[in-house]
Amino acid sequence: MATTADDVWRLLAELVEAQKETDRKFQETDRRFQETDRQIQETDRQIQASTQNIERVNRQLSQQLGALGGKWGQFVENLVAPACKTIFLERGIPVHQVSQRVKRFEQGDTLEIDVLVQNQQHVLAVEVKSTLGVEDIQAFMEDLGRFHQFFPEQAGRQLYGAVAGITFDPGADRYAYRQGLFVLAQAGDAMTILNDAAFEPKVWL
Repeated sequence: MATTADDVWRLLAELVEAQKETDRKFQETDRRFQETDRQIQETDRQIQASTQNIERVNRQLSQQLGALGGKWGQFVENLVAPACKTIFLERGIPVHQVSQRVKRFEQGDTLEIDVLVQNQQHVLAVEVKSTLGVEDIQAFMEDLGRFHQFFPEQAGRQLYGAVAGITFDPGADRYAYRQGLFVLAQAGDAMTILNDAAFEPKVWL
């Protein structure tokens, strides 16, 4: 059957309508893409705001924990220092003076001793931690090795070392004992020496 002009015009009209429908769908798809992009940008903005808020809270928490850690450390030192007057006397080391947080400066370097115990023949440096680990003990022994560089007036006294903690990492107390250090631990409301009667403290030169 021959195609008439009316058929051509009808097909053209259908094609135009189909093109309009395609354009409408493209526009709707583009609108949805734009809406999705807007939602993604809004989500990204919220994530950035949340991240900034988390960072702010973390900074505040770190500051509060740092302040709390300092107060806790000072609390432990205040528990250890008075105990030193009696627990070392029981080991034959009379105590004439106990000082806390003794700092010395030498050629731009600093050495701080948490608790310093002295008599005429001995000086005993005590490292105090709320939780004591092997790395703390190793760092403290390095400090004992350079003690006389910062305290030359103590050269005539025997230097002992001690570590004190409320809690100990696994094996830290035994490690300190083997290094010739006194080990002080909390016992109720007081401090006690964990070293047995066979213990011989190391003299640090």
